[in-house]
Amino acid sequence: MSDLEFFFDPVCPWAWITSRWVDEVRKQRNYDVTWRFISLRMINEEIGYGEGSEPWRTAHAAGSRVLRAAAYARAKEGNAAVDALYTAVGTALHNNQQREGFLDNTTFFLVDVLSRAGLDTDWANGADNEDFDAVLREETDLAFSRTGKGVGTPILTFKAGQPNEGSFFGPVIAKIPRGAEALKLWDAVETLATTSGMAELKRSLRSAPTFD
Repeated sequence: MSDLEFFFDPVCPWAWITSRWVDEVRKQRNYDVTWRFISLRMINEEIGYGEGSEPWRTAHAAGSRVLRAAAYARAKEGNAAVDALYTAVGTALHNNQQREGFLDNTTFFLVDVLSRAGLDTDWANGADNEDFDAVLREETDLAFSRTGKGVGTPILTFKAGQPNEGSFFGPVIAKIPRGAEALKLWDAVETLATTSGMAELKRSLRSAPTFD
C-alpha cells in the first residue's frame, strides 16, 4: 500500500510539473509513490474532439503509445520501471522540448530516450501493443471513479485503501516547489484531500509552465 497513487499522461506539462513536486517531496520524506495511467486520448475520444483539435489528437495518441510502453515496463519490472520511464520521457519532452520527434515517430523517440537514460529499450516495443489499452482504460476509469468525470491529469490519491483515502485532480502548479515549499504544499494538499466532505477548490488563472 503506497502513500500516494499518481495518475498521469506523459504528454501533459502540468502533470509533469506536479510529478516533479511529488518527487521532490518523496526525496525529503521517503514516501512511496505508485505511478498509474490516465489516457487523455481515451478521455477526449469519449467526449469528442472538436474542430481544429487535430494537434491535440496527435499528441494524445502519442501519449497513449508512451503509456502502453510504460504498462509493458511495469509488467516486466514493476512500478520502478514506470517511474524511470516517465522521468526519462518527461525530461526529454518537457524540459528539453523534444516534441517533434515525440510526435513524428513515438517508438523511435522512446528507443532513443530509453537508451540515453540507460534503460531497457525493449520497453519501447509496448508502444505498438494495443493489448495494453485495456490497462489504460481500467486505470483511467479507476481515476474517474475517485474524482468524478470532467477533470484531466494528474489525479492524485492519498492514502489509497485507507479509511481516510482522498483523491483530487491536481494540484495544477506552474512551477516546481522545492525544499520546504514543496513540503508545505504537500501537507496542505494532503490535508484537503483526506478531509471528509472536501469536494473542490479551483481557479482558472494560470501562469506559463516552468520546468526548472
